[in-house]
Amino acid sequence: MPIRAETLKQYERHTRRKRAALFLALLVTLLSAILYMGIGSIRLSPVDILRVFFGTAEKKHVTAVMNIRLPRALAAILIGAVLASAGAVMQCVLRNPLASASTLGVSQGAAFGAALGIIVFGGGMITNSLSNNTVSVSNPYTVTLCAFVFGSISSLVVIAISRLRRGVGPGGLVLAGTALSAMFAGGSTLLQYFADDTSLGAVVFWTFGNLGNVGWKDLRFIGAVFAVCLVFYMFNRWNYNAMEAGFDTAKSLGVNAERLMLVSMAVCSLSAAAAVSFAGIISFVGLIAPHMMRYFVGNDHRYLIPGSAICGALLLLLADAAAKLIVQPVILPIGAIMSFIGGPVFLILLFRGAHRYD
Repeated sequence: MPIRAETLKQYERHTRRKRAALFLALLVTLLSAILYMGIGSIRLSPVDILRVFFGTAEKKHVTAVMNIRLPRALAAILIGAVLASAGAVMQCVLRNPLASASTLGVSQGAAFGAALGIIVFGGGMITNSLSNNTVSVSNPYTVTLCAFVFGSISSLVVIAISRLRRGVGPGGLVLAGTALSAMFAGGSTLLQYFADDTSLGAVVFWTFGNLGNVGWKDLRFIGAVFAVCLVFYMFNRWNYNAMEAGFDTAKSLGVNAERLMLVSMAVCSLSAAAAVSFAGIISFVGLIAPHMMRYFVGNDHRYLIPGSAICGALLLLLADAAAKLIVQPVILPIGAIMSFIGGPVFLILLFRGAHRYD
């Protein structure tokens, strides 16, 4: 009995540490969002931001925050959370630490769809890009829909390969995603070859990644997608924990591992396609956020999934803040900033934890 009681106490301490890590990450993200909304042509202190929300701020401060900075901050939070939580689940069900929306071809498929919508269907034109890094889209829903459709097609092809060829393992699915990425990249290049200067500029700036074009209607849609996906992930959190030990172990515990993998991949890929269709290609968020949170909460998906979502939101906030501050008043493309941040961070995580993936 004393041994059992001591084990229970150790488990409770371990659980409290994970919950504390999640709470601290959430607190840092909220504080970062407040500081983030103070960055711009009109510098606002955290007190000024809070006055906006309490209805006691100046009119120009309310306009700047509510119309421009708050939607952009929410876009960073929601898109980062969608991509990171999807990456955590993909890495689990595929048993591959390199799995994410980028490595499975979802982002590249969305980029091809956006290029198709802009060039073939005349959906976009570029305006004043160097000063504020925005792209004025004449028909944004056409571009977004095309990006979502082709991002989804890429994920469905990967899932179909896993269904039709039983011998294709998790590593094979990532290789299939790499092949699809190359195909979609080639297709995008061919479309750009025949595009005029205006359409070509719009395609290039869309692929850079941009949170400034995400409006309130888009945020409501992305928020709904994230809420539905998070409920699905957390409902299957114990099944994901079982799958961490391998498919055979999960099956012995009563988990339909194959069906869970396919359904989870579909949910992850569709949510990631929805996110990138609005904001363009933003790499590395879904890849490194889960690895960063594993250092604090381990592989327990009760904490890893929400922790990855919080970490992804924080990463994208910090990346967009850097994009605003590096070359003021120009706003640099967040996709490039995220790649500069994500590449070295992922290499550090990979080398420090390389023994986990041997």
